[in-house]
Amino acid sequence: MSRPASPPSVAQAASPAAQEQQWLQRAQERMLCGDMQGARSVLEEGLAALPQSPELMLALAGASLQSGRAAEAEALLEALLARSPDHAAASFLLARLLREQGRMTAVAHALLSLFRNAHPDLEQRLDAIELLDDCGRQAEAASLCEAAIAAGAGDPRLYAHAGALAAQLGQFERARERQEFALAHDARAPEWHVPLGLAGLQRYRDGQHPDFARFAALLERGDLSAAARGSLLFALGKAHDDIGRYDLAARYLRQANAVVGAQVRWPRKLWRRSVEMRLERVMPAPLPASPTDWVPVFIVGMPRAGSTLLAEQLARYPDVRHRGELPWMPTLAARLAPLLADKDCAAAMQAAAATYAAQLRQDDTPARWYIDKQPHNFMHVDLILALFPQARIIHCRRDARDNALSLWMQSFHPGTQDFAFDFTDIDTAIRGSRRLMAHWQRRYPQAVYEVRYEDLVQDIEGSVGALAGWLGLPGTAPAAGTMDNRAISTASLWQARQPVHTRSLERWRQYAQWLPELANIADR
Repeated sequence: MSRPASPPSVAQAASPAAQEQQWLQRAQERMLCGDMQGARSVLEEGLAALPQSPELMLALAGASLQSGRAAEAEALLEALLARSPDHAAASFLLARLLREQGRMTAVAHALLSLFRNAHPDLEQRLDAIELLDDCGRQAEAASLCEAAIAAGAGDPRLYAHAGALAAQLGQFERARERQEFALAHDARAPEWHVPLGLAGLQRYRDGQHPDFARFAALLERGDLSAAARGSLLFALGKAHDDIGRYDLAARYLRQANAVVGAQVRWPRKLWRRSVEMRLERVMPAPLPASPTDWVPVFIVGMPRAGSTLLAEQLARYPDVRHRGELPWMPTLAARLAPLLADKDCAAAMQAAAATYAAQLRQDDTPARWYIDKQPHNFMHVDLILALFPQARIIHCRRDARDNALSLWMQSFHPGTQDFAFDFTDIDTAIRGSRRLMAHWQRRYPQAVYEVRYEDLVQDIEGSVGALAGWLGLPGTAPAAGTMDNRAISTASLWQARQPVHTRSLERWRQYAQWLPELANIADR
């Protein structure tokens, strides 16, 4: 397509600002017609006429990004920010571009540079905090919170974010202080699940702790959403479990699961069909070019089966990077699903492997072993090993009744573990996961290793040492040290930082009297 000629109305505009707006309007008209190349041509011509216009440069970067020209967009944004380091829109667009490439260190640099060079408003600060948190850069996100608080900011939302981030970083005293402020200064704090966050920061010793009365009083409010009410009930259930009042804990937790479970519906039949489909699926041949200088390690299995504990133990080894629960393998699996029957899908598989590798390896200090502990990756073991033949799969397995109880006691965000509010659904999910893992173990015996939760907590050094030997990690298990510099974003953020214990073994028996459904779950 030929480059459009400059319209007289633009060339004759009375001021640079008026010219800029006309170029932007013409480019937008092209975009609305689906002519992205034409829009880019208009913006390029506009920049030739107005080379100092940051808005034309930003618009061209956005159009380039939409056209799949990420390198060109990045160069434009970098040039814009070199001129105008306080340009918030350019900083955020660059950060999101970098996130899609797995360059999380660069994301943090882009956003922190903005706050060093400008004073964005609170909403922009909150957006940056959430983006950094999503990118696994909790320490940087927390620094933005604390800098604003130190400067006198009093918005309770900022304190709620600061508390959640401090909890992930293991700074539990600060987390409580920040969450207490949010709860005391904003009636919306229950909607932000602040009481549940407070309950997760400790193990209560007796019912005289002020949280018990405070949570119960909040529960009496008539303006709470179902999500906030459920969250408070989960907090009260957890608190009463801590002090051994299993009867009251069961009552609160039953109410919590009923309230939250009514808002979601887990498709039990679809789940069963998904399991059957994977049992019968034949994958294309593995990609031939398998990297030899790094190994992806996938820790899979039902949630609440010890994956966080195991990942944190392995992450103590040098040359191991723990990336938490990445969403990318399920996303890529969905993209590839309609293509896998095609014999010529190698190019799509190569692209998927490159995308995932970028998100796993990122742009920090290189390592040899990279951990992804997204539990539901057990659905994609065949795809994982087709994309990465060198990958290693670790299956965490726990007594089904203990696993079911732990899931049922936990508050999950809707859309993540929607089976966890009903014992029948939990049992169905556990059975399906075990059928699949038994299938993968038979098909890929050299690539799959099972770790039982009961063995892990009773002999942590022996279990981790044997697993490290299977993975090829050099040396012996390092001594336990601080994890304060590494964020834990799962429900186990407090427990994973405590000494390993065996209190949760056969825990279901403490609840058998009040939760008879547990007796129907067999440890198959």
